Amino acid sequence: MEEIGRITIVTVCDNQYVRFLAALIVSLQANHHSGEPIDLYVIEDKISKENKAKLAGSINREMVSVTWMKMSDVIASASDLPMDDSTFPLNIYVRLFIPWFIPSDITKVLYLDVDMIVVKDVSELWTIDLEGKVIGGVPDRAQVVSNPWGGIRNYKELGLDEQTKYFNSGMLLMDPVQWREQDITAKVIRAVNENLPSVTFPDQYGLNVVFADQWKEIDHRWNCYANSEDPDPFIIHFIGVKPIYKSYKYNKDYQAQFYRYLGLTNWKNDKPIGEFSRYLKKMYNKLSKKFK
Repeated sequence: MEEIGRITIVTVCDNQYVRFLAALIVSLQANHHSGEPIDLYVIEDKISKENKAKLAGSINREMVSVTWMKMSDVIASASDLPMDDSTFPLNIYVRLFIPWFIPSDITKVLYLDVDMIVVKDVSELWTIDLEGKVIGGVPDRAQVVSNPWGGIRNYKELGLDEQTKYFNSGMLLMDPVQWREQDITAKVIRAVNENLPSVTFPDQYGLNVVFADQWKEIDHRWNCYANSEDPDPFIIHFIGVKPIYKSYKYNKDYQAQFYRYLGLTNWKNDKPIGEFSRYLKKMYNKLSKKFK
């Protein structure tokens, strides 16, 4: 059995999604039975002091230590980031900078999107051997780069075979040492900037271009999408419309699991809300990139 030591996890959160962060942390705690301490780095995008204080009551400090870092401190210059026309916030690019802001002696790190709950012991994911690869991930719903709605639109121009597998960037097991040595951050940003007309999911596009056929495929249950009917997910990823909205239309059992963990936090009385706040968030994400 591999000596695990400490488990290093990074996620990114803004003020509106702090309830997701609470559910994620509680789900990690509830299912982590092997006992290794978890070092959680939360890259915050303007989270209020009130929400931080509210979150504190949900954290088991004997199991999870939280390090707060501001997004402006981990991304050197937002002006260098690709300014695509999508509604994805700029904080999606934080994952590209992880190897540069975590301590240099860390040799493995797990990135998780904040709209996830972990329903299996995270140590089982942590101990997966990357077999020399820089990253490990799970195939996206698009499956391959030639998928017309979610793959890489210009895969032919980039010289990629149509059956090249395409992974989701919501869960990434990373080797930060190799990442720095190969200057992956600059390569991914360059790939996105040079191909903006073909980009659908910005950071995910760049990662799949740079790591085409060079990533470790991990069991799909470690990134089980909300529209799945898999009865035994390890991580549930609430892609698309989130479970906090009345318009959520995906797996209802997954939504119930989310609210079960949320019920163990200071957001325990939250109920699904209407669409107005969802549209406001999308509009804010889009406009914030235009006025950077």
